[in-house]
Order: sequence, then C-alpha cells, then structure tokens
Amino acid sequence: MIYREKYLSEIRGFYHSDLIKIITGVRRCGKSFVLQQIREELSEETENIVFLDFDDRIATADIQEWQDIVHYVQSNRKEKLCYVFLDEVQEIDGWASACRALRRENCSVFITGSNSKLLSKEFTKELSGRYVSFRIRPFVYQELQEYARQLNRECSVADYLIWGGFPKRLEFSTPAEQKRYLSDLNETIVANDLINRYGIRKQNEFRKVVNFILISNSRIYSAKSISDHMIGNGINVTPNTVQKWIAYLESAYIIDEVSRYSRKAKKELEQSRKIYNSDVSLNSIRCRDNRFDMTHNMENIVYNELIYRGFSVTVYDNNGKEIDFLAEKDRKKTYVQVAYSVVEEKTWKREFEAFSGIPVYDRKVIITNDDVDYSTSAVEHIRLADFLQGRSGF
Repeated sequence: MIYREKYLSEIRGFYHSDLIKIITGVRRCGKSFVLQQIREELSEETENIVFLDFDDRIATADIQEWQDIVHYVQSNRKEKLCYVFLDEVQEIDGWASACRALRRENCSVFITGSNSKLLSKEFTKELSGRYVSFRIRPFVYQELQEYARQLNRECSVADYLIWGGFPKRLEFSTPAEQKRYLSDLNETIVANDLINRYGIRKQNEFRKVVNFILISNSRIYSAKSISDHMIGNGINVTPNTVQKWIAYLESAYIIDEVSRYSRKAKKELEQSRKIYNSDVSLNSIRCRDNRFDMTHNMENIVYNELIYRGFSVTVYDNNGKEIDFLAEKDRKKTYVQVAYSVVEEKTWKREFEAFSGIPVYDRKVIITNDDVDYSTSAVEHIRLADFLQGRSGF
C-alpha cells in the first residue's frame, strides 16, 4: 500500500495531543492503512504503543465492555505518554467512555470505525468536542498510479474516469472482476451502512432513489426535482423523504453536496445544489452496456481532486452562466470549467463565454481531455492528464 503523506502531514501535528484523533471516510477508502502508517511512524520514537483491532474478535475476545479496553491498555502500557490505536472501535458498547477515560490517563488515542454500526459522522457526536477528525478519501489519480506500479499494473486516465480510486479494486486484473468487487462494496454500503443502520422500511424505493442520485453525479438537483422524477416513474416519495435519504448518503461519506453561489444575487442558492460522488465508480457500476458517463465523471473527478488539494469549492452562477467550480485557497480564487472536449465550436463558445465578466486578476481555467491547447489571453486551458498528475500549477 502507498504512503499517504497528504493525510499524515495533516495528522502529525496532533500525534501528541490529548484530543481523540478520529480517522473517518467512506468504507474501504483506506482508513485502517492510514492508522497503520501512523503507528509505524510513532514506533520509530517509542515502544509505548497499544493497538487493538476489534474486527479481529478472536484476538480481542476478552474485551467485551468499554472498561475492558481501559484495563487492557493500562496493563500493557509503559510510563509516560502512551499511544493507543483502536480500529473498528464501534464493536464495543460504550467505546466513547473508554476513549474519554484513556485521554485522562496520559494517552494519545487514535480511532477508526466501519460504517456498519456507527456512521463516521456519528463518532463526532459521541465525543462532544474532545476530538479532531480527519476524512480519508479514495485514491486520487497520482495515488492510484503509484499503487498500480507497486502491483506491476498500469492505470490510464480513462480507466480512472470509469472505475475510480477505491484502492483494492486494482488487485483484480479484469474490468469484470473490478466491477464485481465494486458492486459488492456498493451493496454493503447501501444495505449494511444505510438500510440496516437507519431501519429503512421502504427499501425498494430507497434503492431506486439512491441509484438515481449516484448516477446523476455532477448535476444540479433539488429534493423536489428528484421527488417529481420518482413520482413520474411510479415511485411515491416526498421531497422531505428524499432530503432525509440524501442526508443519510452524506453521513456515510458516499456523496458531497456542494452549494451554488449566485454572482447576481450575491448569496448562496439554497433551493438547488450539486451532488458529487465520493468515487466515480458509484456511477459507473450503474451504467448499462458500457455506456459510461465520462463527461460527468470527469467533472466529479476534478471536484475530488480540488478537495484533496485543499481547496474550498462552490458552484458559481455567473449571471445565469454556470461555472463548474469557484475554487478558493490561500485567499486566491480560481474559476474552473470542466468539459470532456471543446473541439466543437458550439461547445468551445459555451464553455469559454461562461467566464465573461469575471475579474481579470482571478485565474480562469478550463480542463478538458483534448490534446490541443485552446488557451486564450484570458483563459488557461489544461489537459486533464496534466491536472491529475500535478503539472498544472494547482
């Protein structure tokens, strides 16, 4: 597995803090590997480390209650600051009490958990201000390429646009095997993490709404528009129910909702937002006859990359002309359009004219899959491959 320095660099400053470190993220994005890499770094400084993996119930069979966690740590630690790692900690009832007790006993506590019994965002509620959380995401393209090289494999941009960045899928050699793995992962997320977790009774309706949302990534939506679409297809769900189900998807880090900002109104447009999948494979496994949605997946991947690189992102309504992203970082603004291709004159005109009226001192970028450079004096054209491989000045 690759060394995920981006996340480790964010967490290092808290290694010795008494705040509980929560490693969150969608299922199978690599949370446990990040936890392992933190352990390896700290093991170079100290032997005062205690690790418990509650997914291995044979090794942890004697630990049944939260008090058992505290007793085990106290029995196996050394003096001074002890580093405690609790993987899949939600398996133990009252786990939050154990974390609170340990931090008062000169312990630096790190935890991860699967969404099957406690959704990642719910960890924060249990610890009420005594924590700092770090969200791990599936691989971006540079990480995926590095892992592919370790496996003596290749991973093209087109492959990434379809099958995304869940790490383990690269361990399967054929697209059919990868799709099978990703489909099974999707079923686990939808059934175990959401249907069972929330006790959803209208399971058929829920699955259809989830399918519609995940295959509609990178599109403007409102709960009412989704409800209207479903009702038009014989599925009776109210906007309130749709909004509740969207919140469930967000709580498991399956999707991000991104607000839209209106230049004309100078405010956020509250009635409609855009949805981006945590991984584009959640769209692709729902496509039929290999008719993959490369256009919307490409926008989704650019969004994921911008977030990974530390940008805050909104969708920008430029007086009725939508700019895909207003990306802000270090007080600098970059307006970003994404198009699979601008070879056709009509498409070129639409995409470039969206920047009309944007201040000249702000950076304006269009990202496409074209090889020809379409840059103008005002707008910088970047090839998708260059952007994903960090060759674009972002």
